[in-house]
Amino acid sequence: MATMQLQEILFSQGFGTRRVCAGLIQQGFVAVAGEIPTDPAMEFVADGLHFKVQGTAWQYHEKAYLMLHKPAGYECSQKPSTYPSIYTLLPSPIRQRGGGAAAGVQAVGRLDQDTTGLLLLSDDGKFIHRMSSPKHHVPKVYEVTAKHAVEDKQVQKLLIGVVLDDDPKPVRAAACEKTGDNTLSLTLTEGKYHQVKRMIAAVGNRVEGEGGVGGLHRSRIGALALPDDLKVGQWRWLTAGDLAAISS
Repeated sequence: MATMQLQEILFSQGFGTRRVCAGLIQQGFVAVAGEIPTDPAMEFVADGLHFKVQGTAWQYHEKAYLMLHKPAGYECSQKPSTYPSIYTLLPSPIRQRGGGAAAGVQAVGRLDQDTTGLLLLSDDGKFIHRMSSPKHHVPKVYEVTAKHAVEDKQVQKLLIGVVLDDDPKPVRAAACEKTGDNTLSLTLTEGKYHQVKRMIAAVGNRVEGEGGVGGLHRSRIGALALPDDLKVGQWRWLTAGDLAAISS
């Protein structure tokens, strides 16, 4: 199996510039399998390698595929305008992976600042494009709380299709069902700007949660559901099973 210099492994995982990574190794701040290598050029099989940097346990990933339980009050932007960025919820190495101008992971699509739920992030451009492109019709499920009672005719209109103000071509829900007096589950396979909110408005209602805020939560992408044990604001690596569920 191919090997990499230890300083290159650390650099690829976001632990700083090559010089910084070499310094961490030389100063004994890096441990591999319980040993403290001090030669930055020492080679290891990178795939699946477990190591520690200044006591923090890490595993090598050639590409990063993550899920985040997005809280309300965060923007999906590297340069937020009003609210803090979701990227502040991630550890520094994740945000600096690969170095250079395009370092770190990117959100796969965006959720509004007041929208919560499942958000994917990656540094794999092909993966991001495949998951974001409307051509691939990846279903995304949203749990909606409306200001007014949800009527059956509103559900039918969402399934048939509604016209938004920027496109004469109707957009429709791939699936839609009432889940309560003021709640519904809505499945979309494309991602227009503020699409859920605009579709709900087009049928004469409004996305609005308790206290007049929020009301929109993404619970599923493909067959991948937001895990019950992933708390708000937490993230984790996607497993092979997760990646398969997204594509199924």
